[in-house]
Amino acid sequence: MHLLRQHIEKIVPLTDSEFDYVLSHFSTRKFRKHQFLVQEGDLVPQEFFVIKGCIKSYRMNEEGKDYILQFAMESWWISDFEAYNKHTPATLNIDCIEDSEVLCLSYENREKMCDEMHKMEHYFRKISHSGYIALQQRILSLLSSTAKERYDKLLSQYPTLFQRVPKSVIAAYLGVSRETLSRMV
Repeated sequence: MHLLRQHIEKIVPLTDSEFDYVLSHFSTRKFRKHQFLVQEGDLVPQEFFVIKGCIKSYRMNEEGKDYILQFAMESWWISDFEAYNKHTPATLNIDCIEDSEVLCLSYENREKMCDEMHKMEHYFRKISHSGYIALQQRILSLLSSTAKERYDKLLSQYPTLFQRVPKSVIAAYLGVSRETLSRMV
């Protein structure tokens, strides 16, 4: 079964013809390791569903330090959602940690699909809420947990991430230096 269909059907069931209709709204793209899907300042006409690979979204400060907002692996969505929804320039960079394949969904196609198919409107509402909850938990964790507690939680939630992502990138996500991370593991 198609990975996107599996993901959608965790929330809403689809017939074969409904899934064909949904899939017709996407395009497929492949990106190489370190290739950008989105760069800060660009318009963001698409959101991305990861079929294969590992991707990160981040912002870089004036000194070149990365602040990683999100990772996305297979079956995860990623974009600069503010820029995508408001049609404004990106404030984030999104690039590939590994060679990746994604399904791209334009804002117009998502809106059209949701207007024409209540099931997909329900699906996108549910995943938006899940994303909001995850972001809220991440912020609270950054505010109230120690670096070691954040590391342990990330490791328990996503153990395969640690085989796929360099330690320096994990450290940036946790908000610690590479040296601090090395002392924790």
